[in-house]
Amino acid sequence: MSHMGTIFTRIDGYRDEIIDLQRELTARVALGPQNGGSGEHEKIAFIMDLVEKLGPSELRIVKAPDAKAQDQYRPNLIALWEGASAEKTVWVLSHADIVPPGNPDLWDGDPYVIIVDGDRIIGRGVEDNQHGFVSPYLALKAILDSGMSLKKSIGLVVVADEETGSDYGLNYLLENCGGYFKKNDLIVVPDAGNEEGTMVEVAEKSMLWLKFSIHGRQCHASTPDKGNNSLLGAAKLIISLQDLKNMFADSDAIFSPPTSTFEPTKIEGNVPNINTISGSDIFYLDCRVLPRYALDEVVLASKEIAGRIARENGLDIDVKIVLRQDAALPTSPDAPVVRALANAIYQVTGKTAVPMGIGGGTVAASFRRKGLPAAVWHTCQDTAHQPNEYCLISDIIQDAKIFASLYMGD
Repeated sequence: MSHMGTIFTRIDGYRDEIIDLQRELTARVALGPQNGGSGEHEKIAFIMDLVEKLGPSELRIVKAPDAKAQDQYRPNLIALWEGASAEKTVWVLSHADIVPPGNPDLWDGDPYVIIVDGDRIIGRGVEDNQHGFVSPYLALKAILDSGMSLKKSIGLVVVADEETGSDYGLNYLLENCGGYFKKNDLIVVPDAGNEEGTMVEVAEKSMLWLKFSIHGRQCHASTPDKGNNSLLGAAKLIISLQDLKNMFADSDAIFSPPTSTFEPTKIEGNVPNINTISGSDIFYLDCRVLPRYALDEVVLASKEIAGRIARENGLDIDVKIVLRQDAALPTSPDAPVVRALANAIYQVTGKTAVPMGIGGGTVAASFRRKGLPAAVWHTCQDTAHQPNEYCLISDIIQDAKIFASLYMGD
């Protein structure tokens, strides 16, 4: 049996270990302070114990100061195994934090206790982004447990704060520990993909989150003439903001979806009772904008629409930017990391990888802004942030083989 065959056979036997890892990771709830938690400490500590057993040449926790988090910091893990060649390192970066489960009634069970249903593992975080850690970790474990030497140096990084901006995660690492990453390294972020495992993400849209605060006058619901219904104004504004789709209507086939998107999402609570007309309402708009458009233009257009609705309805409307991430320059489809990934995918599955862009945001954008080519890839069912989020055990096994091929390839 070939060396890769030996490694693949070992990976094929990891089903029980995959389930155990997902169970333990899911139980260690890693919500950041902005999402109602205390940080990623417990999950990172568990991961640190795992990787330490694989004998890394370097293992450290980088603490990003955060006064709202447990012990006033957010933990980021860096682990490195030196290979025969010091010419380049394969870095695989995943994130420890998760999003809240949302309405518990929409889940089949406790979101933090996994359900194994045949090939499926269900639980909050199992895809986003525990899959992104488990598969590259098991690939490395299979190689080392097989007694084989690494051709390249391998680095596993698990960051905090990916779900709420990365200021305490990768952005902090790049500013304070950026010397780890070199332009000729192969940097993979397993945080987006498709069901076939063929999408290699090389570009992302700009991301803009806007907060709209609508102020009217509260009154009794039986005498609406004595007030000014801010909820009605919010509804009119939400509908009017759909005009942004026509104002920024260009399409780019490299992206999926190919157009810019402008979606109302979160609504904050207003009055607690039915028979009171609200005098203040707040909602948010999530905008994913093709790189050809300047975000300043989107902000200006949104404020003009809000201003018109305010004038027509006698309301006061305030528009604020909650998050802004301008699109980074894309990774070239011919970059070494893209070619190496495509080769590993083909070697394992016989499928041809396709470089694409996405509307979602990943930390690959932070690498790209620093001039570091990064590729986003894994095989996923695209259930992130949904109730009953799940991943497939077979996908994790296949991805582990692809990572092993990437680690051991020329």
